[in-house]
Amino acid sequence: MSAVHSRTDTLRRGVPEISSGRKVTNMIMGGLISLGTFIVVLPLLMIFYYLITTGFQALSPEFFTRTPAPLGETGGGLLNAIVGSLTMLAMASVVGILVGVAGGIFLSEYPKHPLMPTVRMLSDVLAGIPAIVMGLVVYGLLVLKFGFSGFAGALALGFLMIPIVVRTTEETLKLVPRTVREAGLGLGLPRWKVILQIVLPAAASGIVTGIMLALARVAGEAAPLLFTAFGNNIVTTDLSEPMSALPVEIFKLATSAYETDRQLAQAASLVLILLILVTSLLARYFSGPRKYKRT
Repeated sequence: MSAVHSRTDTLRRGVPEISSGRKVTNMIMGGLISLGTFIVVLPLLMIFYYLITTGFQALSPEFFTRTPAPLGETGGGLLNAIVGSLTMLAMASVVGILVGVAGGIFLSEYPKHPLMPTVRMLSDVLAGIPAIVMGLVVYGLLVLKFGFSGFAGALALGFLMIPIVVRTTEETLKLVPRTVREAGLGLGLPRWKVILQIVLPAAASGIVTGIMLALARVAGEAAPLLFTAFGNNIVTTDLSEPMSALPVEIFKLATSAYETDRQLAQAASLVLILLILVTSLLARYFSGPRKYKRT
């Protein structure tokens, strides 16, 4: 009788009784989800553990303030690669952001334009091109005529950024309600002003997220830079000269026969991973919900 009364009370409260079988199934599925998450995260944890245990000891003030030592000698740093990476990423951002955001706006706001299928096809093709092929394309267009340069490397990285920025910009703009556009047009604003002054600010967080993810994507590319920027052992910000980068130095040092060079490559890998991690965290921060204070 007590069980009957308990079930009756449960039904009266409007809370369905959960059977033991459903509880067991829920526990099993929750365990499988946790196991899958652990399997996905495990390689990342192993990479971090390996780089911290092997590369952290090679990190020193010299790593960030000096250029590479002669082959086989101890000491030295990768200041030239750090400066080169930051310089080329900044230049690549100019190309990737301007073209990518413009392409995303075109695909989202002008879906009936005759050129829309062509632009979408080009964006999809760029997204599927391997990084090394992009390096070969820029090599044939610029390097054969003007020589290796940081500008050629930045252009290759910028081309790799474009499809990511285009896709994220288009999808973010589509999330802005159509009524927002109609309100701006109803006030008599031209369409381009509605897009630049109303729609883009409303989608700014998503666009910034896409830009940062694109930067994190191209920051670790070595293949296109080997055909374009080539590398340089001196610190330079002149984009017309060959320029080094962290992925290029990691490739060269990791294949060296000297243990000191391999340790320096592991330290550079740790710095690059941390750079990508910080960029991804910033992207996560900008894509999160915003809290506005009432005035």
